[in-house]
Amino acid sequence: MSLNILSTTLLLAGSITASVLPRAGTELKPLMTVDFPDPAVIGIGNGAWLSFATNGNGKRVQVTKTTSGLGGPWNLLDNDLLPTVGSWSTGHNTWAPNVRRVGSKYVLYYVSEAKDGGKHCVAAAVSDTVLGPYKPDDNPIACHKEKGGAIDISGFTDSDGKNYVVYKIDGNSIGPGGSCGNSNYGSPGSVPTPLMLQEMGSDGTTRVGEPVHILDKGPYDGPLIEAPQIIKKDGLYIVFFSSNCYSTTLYDISYATSTSLRGPYKKAAKPLAVTGNPFDLTAPGGAQATDDGRSLVFHADCQVDGGKKRCLYTKDIKIEGGIVRFV
Repeated sequence: MSLNILSTTLLLAGSITASVLPRAGTELKPLMTVDFPDPAVIGIGNGAWLSFATNGNGKRVQVTKTTSGLGGPWNLLDNDLLPTVGSWSTGHNTWAPNVRRVGSKYVLYYVSEAKDGGKHCVAAAVSDTVLGPYKPDDNPIACHKEKGGAIDISGFTDSDGKNYVVYKIDGNSIGPGGSCGNSNYGSPGSVPTPLMLQEMGSDGTTRVGEPVHILDKGPYDGPLIEAPQIIKKDGLYIVFFSSNCYSTTLYDISYATSTSLRGPYKKAAKPLAVTGNPFDLTAPGGAQATDDGRSLVFHADCQVDGGKKRCLYTKDIKIEGGIVRFV
């Protein structure tokens, strides 16, 4: 998983700090100095893009726009995309939104806290326009409360037109303690954090069949994997994800590939991005690719108003021979 022998040793030890990581990466500047974690992105034509993020700045779903390509400039919008949530939700902790065009509608996938027990569920809301407002479905798509809840949902449409979502079972929320509430893979009491694939109907909101387990944490992933997104490029399915705990410098951007949507998926030999490599960033993660597989948006730690936040970044990528790299 690491980029050199030193980082491999330290990653296995699980006790790395930013000060000892190799900081040989090139500088990459944030697109905005605003707290904007778990970004997703959608193109709306003529070089214009929208990016959506976890609740903040007075909104359940944050949204920012550029009309000049992904490099920006980006401007935070005041639109209230999700003024209400499903009746099952407290309305708190609206995380990691993802917007897809499905037929003539737009579907907003989101995470929120459930009323009964405080675990999270993943759900959908629908709008005629990309900037909403979105009307939430009455019921969530998935909860898995007995396994810790469900978070980090994103949508995917395969080349045959079938719709899917992928999400994480939030096992670390019921873990034995440790980084993000869970012990590392292989440690006593460590709880799984599987990524689940769920087929959806033509409306993008109705479940079809049962979810399928496609990936879980391994020896190099620490206490969890999360933030999944699937794209298809040249016949290859790629699931982007993050491993380790978001609040530590071990957080990363990783990926796995498969020739079949339902797997099995093979993790890449090393992460795409870690603290200090290939960019001079701390805790890069929460990545989402454009549908064409040419660019990635993600967050990394930054300073906003004197405090640590997560800012929006973007970089072009190239996918060739099953390998993803920045260009």
